[in-house]
Amino acid sequence: MAESAERSGQRRLRPAPLVFEPAEATADPEHFFDLESIEDPRELLARATELTLAFRAATDRATEFQAVAAAQLADPRRFDRLTPAAVAERAQWTEDYAVKMIEFGRDLIRTNGRPAEDQA
Repeated sequence: MAESAERSGQRRLRPAPLVFEPAEATADPEHFFDLESIEDPRELLARATELTLAFRAATDRATEFQAVAAAQLADPRRFDRLTPAAVAERAQWTEDYAVKMIEFGRDLIRTNGRPAEDQA
C-alpha cells in the first residue's frame, strides 16, 4: 500500500509529467516515450529516471484513489454497499488485500477527505 507523504513526513516530489504517446508510436513495441532515440547515455539516464519517478508517483496516487473508492463502496452507510469480497472481485484483488485497502481508504478519507494532494 502506498503511504501518504504527510504520514512519512516527506514532501512529494513532482516528477516529470507523463506525456501521452501518439497512437502510431505505441503501435511500435520498441517505442517507449522516445527513449530509444536518445543517443547520449547521460541524457538517456536522466530521462529514464524522470519517467521512473513519474510512474512511481502515478502508481502511489492511483493506489490512494483505489483505496478511497474501495472504502466508499464498502461504506456501511450506503444502501448498496459492497462486501470486501465483492470489492476484491471488482478490483481483481484477494479478499484480504481488499480489507486492507478499504481500511487504508478509510484512513485517507478520515485524515484528508481524499487522497493526499501533491505538495508544491
